[in-house]
Amino acid sequence: MSDMGSVGIKLDDTYCGRCTICRSLCPYQAISVDSETGEVKIDVEKCQFCGICYSACPVSAIEIFYYDDETLAKHVKKLVKEKGSHILVLMCRGNSPSTCEVEEILQNQNISATDYIPVRVPCVGRINTEFVMKTLASGVDRIIAVQCEEDFCRYKRGSRINTRRQLLTKKVLRQMGFRDDALTLVKYARKAVYFTDKCVGCDKCAFICPYEAIEAEALATPKINLDKCIGCGACALVCPHLAIQLKGFEYENVSNVVQRYAQAARKLKASGIKPTILVFCCQWSEFSALDEHEAKLFDNKAVVMEIPCFKGLDPVLVVQALSSGFDGVLAAICSPEDCKLELGRDIAERNATVLQRALDKFNLHDRFAVYTASPRSVGDFNEKLAAFIQKIGTLPPFDSAIPAPVVKEGGTRN
Repeated sequence: MSDMGSVGIKLDDTYCGRCTICRSLCPYQAISVDSETGEVKIDVEKCQFCGICYSACPVSAIEIFYYDDETLAKHVKKLVKEKGSHILVLMCRGNSPSTCEVEEILQNQNISATDYIPVRVPCVGRINTEFVMKTLASGVDRIIAVQCEEDFCRYKRGSRINTRRQLLTKKVLRQMGFRDDALTLVKYARKAVYFTDKCVGCDKCAFICPYEAIEAEALATPKINLDKCIGCGACALVCPHLAIQLKGFEYENVSNVVQRYAQAARKLKASGIKPTILVFCCQWSEFSALDEHEAKLFDNKAVVMEIPCFKGLDPVLVVQALSSGFDGVLAAICSPEDCKLELGRDIAERNATVLQRALDKFNLHDRFAVYTASPRSVGDFNEKLAAFIQKIGTLPPFDSAIPAPVVKEGGTRN
């Protein structure tokens, strides 16, 4: 992938044919045309890096830093050779936090695929026919694209565009003699999961939901309207009995991962490598840090954990990380203008304020920070992380006096 400097997308006017297809498809009105010269321009500050314009440009005049066709195709070809699998599962970032869940999604669609190559992209709307052809020519027999349901696309129009594009691509593939299932489209949307047997009817979830997807019921457990649920995770944070959870980001599972990473952090510190940092990263604020984060465990003394949104950052997990061996915790989040789950930002900010007050009591406020990040600025996240590591490294060592949060028997949060 070529080095594009500090900006993650650019348009080469020498190649641009002024067809304005990119402008007509952009969900964020980030592309404009000069009325006098006809020059097409990209407003980087409005751009959300969905890649839809890149995939639609007929003359490849738009260059994008993340997940360009050539790099993706080479990556898939390499994985085919290494793993021997011939099934590629392309997943939208918004619906693919774990391999096991992907298998469950496919099973619900009566698709059997346990031996496959998983590849995540910000939006499947950026996947064009050329990439499909390159991939099928590289040894892949079947491509399964798991995209968000159209009404829940984090990039507004990506799923609709991909649905139309893949229908046309399938027709071309049939004409070329490919098997009928060479390209399969699966639609999925992340939702809250409700365990009514644990619910005590406190109605906190109904009060906090920014999308009015939970309705309080008199003398009964609340009612969830899944057609309105956007999967932000705000409800899961306030439920004291873990009766409502966000699929793929269940509290106990994430808590267990924090503990596992903390064990590795303690071993590193014992060997003289410190400080150790845990980064909770919104899946839309930074792309590269979330790719193969397991393989890059503690690269630069830090490990990254994905969260669905700032609203899905549980303050209890921050306390748990600091009480379990990490020297510092960083939250990398989107700015209010870039947030893909726009409603309820105040919920996350209130949680962060309460967390800071709790850390103040233990004199650990300097060990937690919230930074805004964006894919539009290549390398910006790495710079902020390096600065935070340096800051934590100047602080005196500490033996945390914070009592480690636990989940009591029966599923209540302490």
